[in-house]
Amino acid sequence: MASNKVLEQHIAVFGESGSGKTVMLSSFYGSEQEPQNIKEGAFNVVAEDAGQGTRLHQNYLGMKNSATLPDATKFTATSYRFLLKLKGESESKPLKAKPFDALRLVWHDYPGEWFEQDVSGPEEASRRVEAFRALLASHVALLLVDGQKLLDNAGQEERYLKSLLSNVRNSLVLLRDDLLSEGKPLVTFPRIWVVALSKSDLLPDLDVNGFKELIIEKVGDEIAGLGGVLSGLVESDGALSVGEDFVLISSAKFSPGAIEVAQRVGIDLVLPMAAVLPLERHLRWARADKLTTGVAKKLVGNAEVVAAAIGVASGVVAKLISKKSKIAGAVGLVLSGLTPKLEDVIKSAGAKLEAVDAAAATKRQNLAATLDGFRIDLDVGEEKAVLLRSPG
Repeated sequence: MASNKVLEQHIAVFGESGSGKTVMLSSFYGSEQEPQNIKEGAFNVVAEDAGQGTRLHQNYLGMKNSATLPDATKFTATSYRFLLKLKGESESKPLKAKPFDALRLVWHDYPGEWFEQDVSGPEEASRRVEAFRALLASHVALLLVDGQKLLDNAGQEERYLKSLLSNVRNSLVLLRDDLLSEGKPLVTFPRIWVVALSKSDLLPDLDVNGFKELIIEKVGDEIAGLGGVLSGLVESDGALSVGEDFVLISSAKFSPGAIEVAQRVGIDLVLPMAAVLPLERHLRWARADKLTTGVAKKLVGNAEVVAAAIGVASGVVAKLISKKSKIAGAVGLVLSGLTPKLEDVIKSAGAKLEAVDAAAATKRQNLAATLDGFRIDLDVGEEKAVLLRSPG
């Protein structure tokens, strides 16, 4: 959970075996380790597990220098924790001594094989349930559509897409009883399911709008069916976006004997989607009165961290936190006092910080600027037809 030191966001990546999950993760982490990014970026991305970081960086360098793809992982559910260490004053002080020294991205990688075939026995069935429980804290889920398989089924894309969505839907149906304690719907659950086209470099003429149209035309009913299954798992099922957001992903440009890792598409949107997209959507759902008490508590908890980080509405936050037992009655206070200010500050943080001397910038200001930079990244992604966010 998020603390008063780190803003923590979770993302879960779902895709069948061979859809590019490992390559995508390696491209994300490895590109952040490039000397130029380390030197010039507003933050440094550090793997909390050094061994994981070394393996991912090794995968990336293998692609970059030897055109070698990383080995596929099978039946292995892994969570990767990355710290985004913000640059600025007091850089040398311990994390615990500084307010909001970092953002944390937790990346959950769910084995594609568990969508495609039955488990081998009770032990594997138990591991599958535990793996899914581990990613319930995710704010965003990426559902990967394999660009190679779309090409293989050109003209009959629905054959592949229906199989993919049916496998995901059926897996969730099988997990339902194990995930719901006494049948009670889940408060914490990935509520934004983004449909992502992996290996998008194989389909250079398909922008995100065309991708959305392809999905809706070929498998609109299946998307609705998946949404129905997910809505049966969560409290406040109106606060759920399934197949309303789309993104193109390419981990590199692949050609015979060469992998050009610098030519990425959508990888740079992973952090903004994890950090900002949920905040935007939570605000929208709160204003539309789609949140019950339990889900509202979660929203207030996230808002508390961000508001404290960027120095907004601290008095309102304190009142809310003191009234957690009466949080339903406090939702109006969130809307009237906290969230409009929070949204406005995130949107205008960049402009407000232009006048701040960089040498005197605090970690609080750096976090505000980073969130604003992420918001801008999402806007640019839409302008380039790489990202398409839900309008509702």
